[in-house]
Amino acid sequence: MDKLVFITGASSGIGQALAWRYHEAGWRLALAARRGAEIEEWARARGLAADRYCVYRADVADIDDIVAAGLDCIARQGVPDVVIANAGISIGVDTALREDLDVVARIFATNSVGLAATFNPFLAAMAKRGSGALVGIASVAGIRGLPGHAAYCASKAAVINYCESLRGELRASGVKVVTICPGYVATPLTERNRYGMPFLLQPREFAERAFRAIEAGASYRVIPWQMAIVARLLRLLPNAVFDRALAGRPRKQRQHTT
Repeated sequence: MDKLVFITGASSGIGQALAWRYHEAGWRLALAARRGAEIEEWARARGLAADRYCVYRADVADIDDIVAAGLDCIARQGVPDVVIANAGISIGVDTALREDLDVVARIFATNSVGLAATFNPFLAAMAKRGSGALVGIASVAGIRGLPGHAAYCASKAAVINYCESLRGELRASGVKVVTICPGYVATPLTERNRYGMPFLLQPREFAERAFRAIEAGASYRVIPWQMAIVARLLRLLPNAVFDRALAGRPRKQRQHTT
């Protein structure tokens, strides 16, 4: 039977690029996003056969919504071989502003809790089968906190540590947990950034490298490798040096900024 991959955030950016890479490799697709119509339009434009994919309209920030989508996937297409929790949002916040606390909550609901909710409906079935991979798309931004980017950095740090914990919990089950930390990728998430983005990758190039890492069974991978070196060096910098290095760096745009 053809392998099946379940991908959240599949309506654009990294999620869409991953969907196409898996399609090229002959996999069946289970594609989830809030904007289900956009996935359908993309699939038709790409000429995907109707029996090669299913679309699940779901918001990962709504726990019941994404869990129901996962259970629907199992009922319609079977238990996936790979589940990629990719859906995420990136918005600058200012903790001194009350309205931004709601943005913080939404970022965590999407990026962190949404990842756990994405994995939830598949865990027992994968463990019973004794195989499968749960893939969390984290970020290099989860390795150290960046000014004006507190909620996003913290939510992605939570993804890194959550996946590491889950990997230990599932070690004896045959289910692998893979953490992917992208650097900068040219997507709608990064197009409004007001600062330099070294080693910027196109989505297709990122998807190719991520596909290979998942297939190889890597437990943790920073993409591209140059950002892995940068991230490791940043982690080693004393706080005083790190703070000086980022002084004056433009902040991520807030939701309420025009």
